[in-house]
Amino acid sequence: MNVEKILAISGKPGLYELKVQTRSGFVAESMLDGKRITVGMRSNVSLLSEISMYTHSEEKPLVEIMRAIAVKENEGPAISHKEDTAKLLEYFKQIVPDYDEDRVYPSDIKKVLNWYNMLQSKGMVSKEEPIVDNADSVKEQVVEEVKAKKKTAKKE
Repeated sequence: MNVEKILAISGKPGLYELKVQTRSGFVAESMLDGKRITVGMRSNVSLLSEISMYTHSEEKPLVEIMRAIAVKENEGPAISHKEDTAKLLEYFKQIVPDYDEDRVYPSDIKKVLNWYNMLQSKGMVSKEEPIVDNADSVKEQVVEEVKAKKKTAKKE
């Protein structure tokens, strides 16, 4: 599962794929409708590869949680994020048995399941362990570029 260039943009629904970096931000393509948008450096943007969820022992990366869902569902779709809250909590407890109920809210679970189903519909989920190659360097490069752009934008 390669989510190195998949973004969650605060205030915008769904997920976006990073397409091009520009001088003042970047261009991202919506995974919902394929429309491209320009995102300034002042926007709150998160790389999916950098997001994690609280457990009682540690923070678990979102990629591992999505891989666990892919294993449970045999790379098929998960239950809908629109299900009853009790059903969602029970389902998520099967995926991440030790998640911290005090710090992981039902809205977080709904978002994870919605994102998983969105990525699954695009064929981007896998139950395979990731092959360690230059993916870390790509991730570091994207993170550094975003940080550098934000610093430049703050100075202006």
